[in-house]
Amino acid sequence: MSVRLVILGLLRENPLYGYEIKQIIEEHMSDWTSIAFGSIYFALDKLADEGFVEKISVEQEGRRPSRSVYQITSPGRQEFLRLLRESWQNVEREYFTLDICLFFKDALPTEEIVAYLRSRQAALRGVLEHIASHRDEEMIQPDIPPIARAIFEHSIAHTRAELNWITDLLEKIEGGIIK
Repeated sequence: MSVRLVILGLLRENPLYGYEIKQIIEEHMSDWTSIAFGSIYFALDKLADEGFVEKISVEQEGRRPSRSVYQITSPGRQEFLRLLRESWQNVEREYFTLDICLFFKDALPTEEIVAYLRSRQAALRGVLEHIASHRDEEMIQPDIPPIARAIFEHSIAHTRAELNWITDLLEKIEGGIIK
């Protein structure tokens, strides 16, 4: 659903082609959404089949591949609002593969598990640094809406919580509290 919501939301402003949508997602949304490039074109085709977007032109520059330009339709605007309202009401519960790994912790030596957790801890620190740095870069740009700060802070809060939990778990495992 998030791919559809993002595409329809971006097309509300003006017509775009798939690569432009990809660029906007990568430049402005990559820290808090995970949308694969291929899923954009799949979703555009599906949205077009359903009448929520329409192809308004096909452009080609020189020898470059042609590109289709899409715009949102009136039913697409209604679908965007429906998806947006539905998403506001969804409380998502995350399920983590790491929890499954912990359940089967006894299948591996403790030293190996500690190494994995330390690696994860370092990766989370890197993620926090990246998000904070990207937030700072984005927020000085005049065209970035102020709400973007809240979105960045949401990602930072979740990542920081995960890092704190990993750090606590490591202490308990290394301290022998969790065997």
